[in-house]
Amino acid sequence: MLPCYVMLDLETTGGNPVHDRITEIAAVRMEGGQEVARWSTLVNPGTTISTFIQNLTGISNAMVQDAPGFDEVAHHLLELLDGAVLVAHNVRFDHGFLLNEFSRMNVPLRVKTLCTVRLSRQLYPQHKGHGLDAIMQRHGLTTLARHRAMGDVDMVLAWLGMASQELGAAHISRHAQTLLQSSAALPPQLDTDVSQIPETPGVYLFFGEGPLPLYIGKSIKLRSRVMSHFQAATREAREMRIAQEIRRIEWIETAGELGALLLEARLVKERQPVHNRQLRRSSTLCAWRLDSNPLARPLLTLVRGQDLKPTEFGQLYGVYRSKNQAISTLRELADKHSLCPIALGLESVKGRCFAHQIGRCKGVCCGEEKPELHRLRLQLALSANKLQVWPHHGKVGLREHNPQSGRTDIHIFEQWCHLATVHDEAELAEALSTRRSTLAFDLDTYRLTLKHLTHPAQGAAELIRLGT
Repeated sequence: MLPCYVMLDLETTGGNPVHDRITEIAAVRMEGGQEVARWSTLVNPGTTISTFIQNLTGISNAMVQDAPGFDEVAHHLLELLDGAVLVAHNVRFDHGFLLNEFSRMNVPLRVKTLCTVRLSRQLYPQHKGHGLDAIMQRHGLTTLARHRAMGDVDMVLAWLGMASQELGAAHISRHAQTLLQSSAALPPQLDTDVSQIPETPGVYLFFGEGPLPLYIGKSIKLRSRVMSHFQAATREAREMRIAQEIRRIEWIETAGELGALLLEARLVKERQPVHNRQLRRSSTLCAWRLDSNPLARPLLTLVRGQDLKPTEFGQLYGVYRSKNQAISTLRELADKHSLCPIALGLESVKGRCFAHQIGRCKGVCCGEEKPELHRLRLQLALSANKLQVWPHHGKVGLREHNPQSGRTDIHIFEQWCHLATVHDEAELAEALSTRRSTLAFDLDTYRLTLKHLTHPAQGAAELIRLGT
């Protein structure tokens, strides 16, 4: 298959290479098609093995109690791997565990890897299953040592031998070399050809077995960003879960970073992927409205959801993702600036507030501070959170052009709301002629637009004034 490789299998205490540990190692070194070394050992994981794993592998806590730790056998494994390609069935799993074990020893592991699951998919595309059990069934292979490290190594080697007889050694070698030259970080069950993903700005969508996406992300270099997820899967639990579940990838190109950010925010809210923690749709957005009357009680009113109208931003302060966040922030401001909790609506008692009794209110609640002065201090305290009034008359466009792809996007905004993204004059005319009775406020779009309109970076989108 390859001039020199080590067929390896590990048994572990679980499936997480960051937290779980190795309990058994088996490795066979092949040179020129001949076996030159064979080695296996139990490994003391330094932690208990669950009943489920004991039943699956047959490796008990008693069996590894007196076994060497990984640091005691690591040198022998490195000798076996010297100058060889690491080959395993779902090599990302085994390689991830080895990377973490060697990392704990501050020893770098630099080895090329090849996945026999991916090789099976290349050699037998007519078959759906490429796990070891599926391969054994379709080739009539049997073993009494399934889920023991050396038993699984022998099964993969036996399958390679049968595949060479069926398809020819040269055919196997050609596909193995092709896989070796591509990235071994790819999940073995991934159907999408990652080499087809462009290195352009855009949005990518990861899918599992179902129609809903697992994760949606954006990047100015799509392929590199997608690959970074798989390369991080041995270190980060979320990336590992995504890599285990992913089956296919879709992508949408944009002209630039702003278009990718806008599209990502919209798609996450629409499709609610399970692994996206941010950019989710929120119906609990709220902001504080400051009353113009210094004698009003309370001085602040919470404005929520659909009542957040961009045309009223001159009177609003926030935005907060929940009522609790809004109140918590207001309490901090009151405490920091000696503002009255009663006047702010944070307390409903009569007479002096508790803050005044402990010297943290200047006394607007009991006539010791003028209401006008208190309101002015409140307004100054809130000023950093004041929502910005739309600085243009009517609609504006932000034009992005990508000289590499030749793509041009014009993002149309009004009152901080993203109305449309168009690509030519006909689409632009249609978007400008469309009348909307209401403009739906979105916090993420507001922040993106505010950043690009008030603090444009070098090479950012070009502003186009479109009028009403």
